[in-house]
Amino acid sequence: MSLKIVVLAKQVPDTRNVGKDAMNADGTINRAALPAIFNPEDLNALEVALRLKDAHPGSTVTILTMGPGRAAEIIREGLYRGADNGYLLTDRAFAGADTLATSYALATAIRKIGDYDLIIGGRQAIDGDTAQVGPQVAEKLGLTQITYSEEVLKLDEAARRITVKRHIDGGVETVEGPLPIVLTVNGSAAVCRPRNAKLVMKYKRALGAQEKAALTKEGAALPYAEQYEKCPYLNITEWSVADVNGDTAQCGLSGSPTKVKKIENIIFQAKESKTLSGSDADVEGLIVELLANHTIG
Repeated sequence: MSLKIVVLAKQVPDTRNVGKDAMNADGTINRAALPAIFNPEDLNALEVALRLKDAHPGSTVTILTMGPGRAAEIIREGLYRGADNGYLLTDRAFAGADTLATSYALATAIRKIGDYDLIIGGRQAIDGDTAQVGPQVAEKLGLTQITYSEEVLKLDEAARRITVKRHIDGGVETVEGPLPIVLTVNGSAAVCRPRNAKLVMKYKRALGAQEKAALTKEGAALPYAEQYEKCPYLNITEWSVADVNGDTAQCGLSGSPTKVKKIENIIFQAKESKTLSGSDADVEGLIVELLANHTIG
């Protein structure tokens, strides 16, 4: 059984390396000061998809992302690891989207893709930590969903059902569901495989339309222009709101009931410190103190 798998991925600022310049004066994120990376749990989701592709010959993996033209880098990263193609949702009308507007845009794009068996995404993005987009996409498409997925245990081709190990607070669940289905994947799932050297050489010049426009501004010729005619796989597809038959009132800021008022960078500093030796008396005294203030026990 060959599968058609869509992987939802996002380019995010690397909030794990927040420094003093990471915030603007108005409290918003200074994205120019933070490197843009592939959202970590979306990489776990990509690995789940690629393992299913390996196990089921003839399967395809499609990357779907939303963002500015530079977000095409996410699709290239997916291609380097074994994905087959990708689509970039990019339009000024998508800007400023909260999870509701983002899930609407992704769902309209998935409807345009049309043929799919699984939609797989990371549990949450590190720039929002909401864990809402995957479940909202499932709801908008009317699909069954399994959240907090860690591993696909079985795929019954005849019954078109999938069995997934789900890692939740307090334990592990084994859940079964019908295809098509939406899975959101935990960071505790298998780490994504590294780039494949042959695939890097094949796709290193893959570009979206906005990237090509940036290279040809002021009348410059597009480097390696002949390759984009001979090798269609080097042309990353970009879709606007109109291309996916979206309603602009439900996209971007206009479709986002959630508004971020302010983002603060909070640094915790110890007000006092205590130096302990390794003596039994010091260790015993520390335990008594921690028990007394209910830090432990």
